[in-house]
This record gives sequence, C-alpha cells and structure tokens, in this order.
Amino acid sequence: MSPLPPSVCVPKAWCPPDGRRVSSAPPGGGRAPAVPPLRCSPRRQGAVKAPPAVARCHSDADAAMAAPGPAPLLPAEAEALVRALQGTELRDIGGQRWLRQQESVEKLNMHAILSASAGQEQLLTELLVTYAKIPVLIGALICVEIWKHKVFPVLCQLKDFEPRSTFPIYVVLRHEACIINLLETVFFYKEVCGSAEDSILDLIDYCHRKLALLAAQSAKGQTVTPAQLCPEDLASPSSMQELQKQAEAMEFEIALKALSVLRFITDQVESLPLSALTRMLSTHNLPCLLVELVEHCPWSCWEAGKLKKFENGVWHNVPPEDQVKMTKLDGQVWIALLNLLLSPECQRKYHFDGFNRSQLLKLRVFLTDVLVDQLPNLVEMQRFLSHLAVTEPALPKKDLVLEQVPFIWYHILKKNTGKWKAIAKHQVKHVFSPTEEELKLQARRWAETYSLDMMEALAPDKPLCRMCGTEAAKQCFLCQNEWYCSWACEVQHWQKHKIACNLMAGAPASVHDLQEKQ
Repeated sequence: MSPLPPSVCVPKAWCPPDGRRVSSAPPGGGRAPAVPPLRCSPRRQGAVKAPPAVARCHSDADAAMAAPGPAPLLPAEAEALVRALQGTELRDIGGQRWLRQQESVEKLNMHAILSASAGQEQLLTELLVTYAKIPVLIGALICVEIWKHKVFPVLCQLKDFEPRSTFPIYVVLRHEACIINLLETVFFYKEVCGSAEDSILDLIDYCHRKLALLAAQSAKGQTVTPAQLCPEDLASPSSMQELQKQAEAMEFEIALKALSVLRFITDQVESLPLSALTRMLSTHNLPCLLVELVEHCPWSCWEAGKLKKFENGVWHNVPPEDQVKMTKLDGQVWIALLNLLLSPECQRKYHFDGFNRSQLLKLRVFLTDVLVDQLPNLVEMQRFLSHLAVTEPALPKKDLVLEQVPFIWYHILKKNTGKWKAIAKHQVKHVFSPTEEELKLQARRWAETYSLDMMEALAPDKPLCRMCGTEAAKQCFLCQNEWYCSWACEVQHWQKHKIACNLMAGAPASVHDLQEKQ
C-alpha cells in the first residue's frame, strides 16, 4: 500500500463538556445534603485556541467560577489529602475507612475545579504524579465499577433487606462518577497519562466497557432519554428499585466522562506504551467503536418531533438553525478518531481489513462541509478516507509480541469470584444498615464538605424550586439544603423532605411543627 496521508497536528485545547449534574437528588429514605454537580475544569492557561465550536472550556457558565468565592485547598491540605489516598478492598467499600477516602476524593475533585478556574491546577497535577496516586485512583474506579456490577444487584435482590435509608448505597454509586470526573480534569496533562504506568491498560479497558455499552444501547434505541433523567421522577426514591433507576441514569453521564478521558489518552498515542496502543487498536478496535458513536449519537434524540441534545449536563431542545452545529461530545469523538487514524504509529499497527475499512468509510457521509468548517482538521480525515477507499492496504506484520494484561480488573475478580453474595450480606450487616445516629453523623460530615459557598461556586446557575422547578430565592430555614420559590412550595414538599431535614438539623416531624417554627 502506498503511504497514507501524513497525520495532522490535532488541537489539544479542546475539552469535554461540563458534566454539571451526574444525577438528581441522592436517593433513599433521607436526602443527603445537596451534592455539588460534577463539573470539569474551565480553560487551562496557555491552551491552544480551538475553533469556536470546540472551545476548551466546558460551558459559558464556567466563567462565573472566576468570580470571588471559596478558595481552593491550601497546598499543605491538598498534599495531605493526596498522600492519604490508598487502595481499598472491595469488601471494605462503604466502611468508615472507605468513607474517609471517598471524602478526600470529593474534596480533591472540587479543589481541581476551583484551582483550574484560578489557573493553579498544576499543583494538584504535580502532587498526583509525585506521589504516584493516579494508579490508586484508577484502582478505586475499577473496584467500585465491579462492586456495581457484582454486589449491587445482589443487594437489590435480597428480600429481607429494607434499609432505613438508601443514601449510604448512593454514596458508593456516586463515587465512581466522582473519580472519573477527577481523572477527566487532570488527564489533560501529558505527565498524568504517563504516571498511570501499567494501570493505563485498566483505564483503557474501563473506557471501552462504558462506551461499548453506550453504543450497544444506542443501536437498540435504549439510550437514556430526557424523560429518564427527569429530576421529578427521581426526586425522592424510597426503594432499591428507585435506586437502580438512579444508577442507570448516572451511568449515562459516566460513559460520557469516559469518552473524554479516552480522548485525552489518544492525545498521547506517540508516547503510550506498545501494549496500550495494541489494546486500543487490536484488542478493542476503538476506531470502529467510535464510528458506532458517530453513527448512533447517543447524546442526541428526537422527541415529539423536536431534536434534543445532551450538553453541559442537561438535555435541551435544539432550534432548527442550530441542528447542524457540532456539540462538544461530537468533537470529542472526531478528535479521538483523528488521533487514532492519522497518527503514523497507529497507521502502521491498525488492521485495515475488509470489515474495518467498510466501517471507517461510513464516516464519509458525516463529513459535510458544515462539519468541516467547524473543525478544519477534518479535511485531513476526508483525504485519508478518500485514499483508503481506492487502495487495498497491506495488513501489518504479525510480530511475536509479549502483551501486558490489565492487572487491577483481573486481580479483583480473581480474589472475589464466588463471594459476591457473602460480601453483600456482610455489607448489609456492617455498612448499609446504619443507626439513626450514624446517619446523622455522616450527613453532618457531608454538610461540612459541601458548604453553601462551595455549592454556589460549583453550580453557578441560579437554584430552582425543589417543588415546582421555577427560580428559587429561599432555602429551607432548618437545614439550608433545599431551595424554594415560596413558603407554599416548602410546606407542600415537606413530607418528602422531612426525613433528610431530620438528619441534617433535627427538624420538626410535622407540617404543624414547621408552621410553628415559621
């Protein structure tokens, strides 16, 4: 085969969308203190300017974070939190030691966002690299993922398990979203990708699992829809079944975060170890998977004759004049494809056989002039595909290669296979059946972690009424964790909110008591 067109310098100044909310309210018999939306860092200092349609910052709302607000952690505090990060066993998930680590990750995640808004995110990046904590975070991510797929279903099937509150389980489910959000924020930097070392294989496998499931569901028309992400339907889940719905809705946005992380990994294809490149191109055939995402576009759907797209953490109607605009998620996929297909190293190793060629050539129909105008680098993709269509590429030589395998995933499975039910019963007894006092203590610790100033900095949009959804100006005067537009809405929502309020502030038990305090 004649040499393929040379690769193009892909802009690295493009960032994934702001995942403003991975889920709605924490489920269970008691709502926890309001959890800040999962966001990513705004524009990095010195980043290369990208086309307007694919700006580095995640949303225009990120600019609000530059305003005076809560300061990031002090360097000594951030260092202490990073140094304290340690691996945990799957059996210990949800325990006190695990909860302390979970709080540390939450604080580091918020610190990364606030630091980036001030152009100081290099400190956290250096700490994570210096103390070799990226593999620890990846290990924790894989551990929670396995727990969700192996232990959580067993918990949902236990007939004698009726927790007082499902909030402790929700904390575990949300931890995966928090870790992947933190990794998305820091993986922009090349040194972070390098410090992952052998665990990069586990992270590549993780991203592949998430995106393969997303593509398969989209192909079958099973992708999460705007209705499934409606906060009203998940406002006060009171059963394990409702918690499962919450987990499914959360899984959608986690997959989108995984797409962003994978794209940052592909930015470094020239410096990745051989095993990582082989895993992306041969083992998982990521180029064809990305073609599936372009073809089915899980973050876009038609509802009642209107086009809806998922962007900046929410589904929104797209006016006719904007329907051809590239979203940030679209851009992530295209840039990952540019990295994987136009890199000389990838072209030497990828199998351009009949099936792969036919899949890649599907991209030609999507490369319209309007799309190319928004991301000019796609001109090189057009040339590459035109060349591929008229040539018969020679298959790469099958050299004898000793390939590394992901250690974390297989180690956890090997250690716990056949013990899932025993682990679930152990956690029901010792972790997920807390007393009322233990629930209050944990709720207060979360309230300390998420101060009101921090909440406002991480979610700069104006709060909405918990009852009717209109713009709200008043908070629950007891716990200060819910927003309402009027006293009538607060009273009407009281029956659903009182359990969480009891946990947070020793709230009254009835509407009559509430009115007396007013």
